[in-house]
Amino acid sequence: MNAVTSDPLRRIAELPGVGDAVEETRTIVDRLLGHRVLRRRSSDVSMESALRGASASAVLEGADASLEQVRSAHSDDPRISGALRVSGEIGTLVPIWASAPRQVLARLHALAAADAVPAESLGRPRSDGEPAADPLNIGAPPEPGVVAARLGALDTLLGAEGTVPALVVSAIVHGELLALRPFGWGDGLIARAAARLTLVDRGLDPKGLVPVELGHEAARDEYGRALRGYLSGTPEGVAHWVLHCCRAVTAGARDSLATCEALKRG
Repeated sequence: MNAVTSDPLRRIAELPGVGDAVEETRTIVDRLLGHRVLRRRSSDVSMESALRGASASAVLEGADASLEQVRSAHSDDPRISGALRVSGEIGTLVPIWASAPRQVLARLHALAAADAVPAESLGRPRSDGEPAADPLNIGAPPEPGVVAARLGALDTLLGAEGTVPALVVSAIVHGELLALRPFGWGDGLIARAAARLTLVDRGLDPKGLVPVELGHEAARDEYGRALRGYLSGTPEGVAHWVLHCCRAVTAGARDSLATCEALKRG
């Protein structure tokens, strides 16, 4: 099954367990959004979330660095510098994400891969015969023609008005981009940033407070298994992926709640 087909999101939102997982996750995120520390220090929590999310995303992409190494910028790993650049620019890309997703994806690749690929390859989708990194061990990527078609379907999905929960839309964006690996380098950094962009754009996490990447990194083995379930195209596999993504958002929200409590204590 290709998850991005006519009216796919409503069907996915109605798969067993998805509705309950979405509601449980929204409850935790709403608790975070209502924390009184955010009245004065929302930007501090957002910055910490961006840093922690970038660190986790880089590790998922294969980097070997602690959060403190990332915080102090003591690493020359291009995956870490790329993750930090991507995370730092998410806020500026929100206004155009739904209307020009391919433009945003190209920009994300230029940020992610600036230290890793030739300048002429930045923002350019891979062509026939070009390799694609596979840090999650999911196998060969689709051919470029398939990638282009499915990116077109994502354009339609993101541009459409709808009532499907942001968590479901974000999970499908994330899964599609991990499956497609459209650029060949840094695709995981891009996919996780796009998922986060979707949560911000669709109002679940409007201030970018939730380091979702931490949730994926904390359950790294499950992340790969859930993605393979998504790639299987079965209803059970797709539901498993969405549930995993909900748990990752929950974990990220809890992490930021802990940040809020630490700031409250001073």
